[in-house]
Formats: sequence, C-alpha cells, structure tokens
Amino acid sequence: MINTINQFYTLIDPGLIFFYRLMDTPVLAYLLGTFFLSMIAVIIGELTVSIALKANMSYLTGLSSRMTQKENLAIQAYNDGDMKGYKALNKQATDAWGKKFFAMMGHSAAILWPIPFALGWMQTRFAGVDFAISFPFSLVTDSVGYTFSFFPVYVLARIVFGKIRPFLPYFSNVHKQLLKASEGAA
Repeated sequence: MINTINQFYTLIDPGLIFFYRLMDTPVLAYLLGTFFLSMIAVIIGELTVSIALKANMSYLTGLSSRMTQKENLAIQAYNDGDMKGYKALNKQATDAWGKKFFAMMGHSAAILWPIPFALGWMQTRFAGVDFAISFPFSLVTDSVGYTFSFFPVYVLARIVFGKIRPFLPYFSNVHKQLLKASEGAA
C-alpha cells in the first residue's frame, strides 16, 4: 500500500512542483505553490461532496419531508392538547432531524479527505524545510515545518473557492442546488 502511495506521489510530482517554480523568490514560490495545491485539494473535496450529495439527495429530501411532516403534526397535537401524541411525533421529528444532521456532517467531512494526500506529497518535498517565525511565536519555537504553513493557506483557498464557486461552470449548478435545498429546509 505504501509503495502504491509513493508511486502516486511520484506520478503527480511534476504537475504539482510546477506551481512551486512559478516565482523566483523562494518563500513566495512556496506560498503560491501551496495555494495551488490547496486549491486542487479544495476542488477535489468539493467534487466528492457534490457527487455524494447528488447520490443521497432523495434520501436527504425524504428526511427533510419527514421532519417537517412530523413537526407539523406534533404542533397540531400540542394545540389539540394531546401531549402523548405530541411527544411521540416530536421524537420522530427529532430523530429525522438527527439523521439528516449526521448525514450532512458526513458529507462535510468528505470535503477534507484530499488534505492528507496533499500533506503526504508535501512531505516528500518539504520534510526538511523549516520556516523561521517571529515574535510572539518565537517564544514557543524558532521554526515550523510545511504542515504549519499549509493550513492557513488551505483556509484561504477555501475562502477564495467559496467566492468564485457561483461563477464556475459545474460548481455554479451545485451552488444553486445547495441554496435551493437550504431554502427548502428552512
């Protein structure tokens, strides 16, 4: 398995290292390359979650419908003074909400799966590289490695992607579907 992963890193290395060679200043080249690597990880994660959401949309829609139906029936039972019916229906609505909540949490986690592979590739290139840091962080340590610098750049890539998603051909449709689904759930 490890040999297969190393072969994968060797295969993708020429394409990824290209982004790290776009600038002459080493720190800027590193940050730009890491941004492109992060953006690739973001796009792969977003593609994965969009496919998962499309595959599970009928299930999620059914949970939303069940939740709304049971919630409305629970309110009606409460207004009619049927506390036993209210509690039973409210429990069913809460169960449906919990199932949808945890399904959506699973989908959200699916966005992150490319990160370990990006960091794994970075390890093959930047394992021995340390970045000096300044005060007040220097009170704790003098330098940090590639992992420390990756995560803020990844967050920036997620923010940038979130801003441009509505204008990207495939992702604009996904964005519209997510907005529609969130309006239907509200």
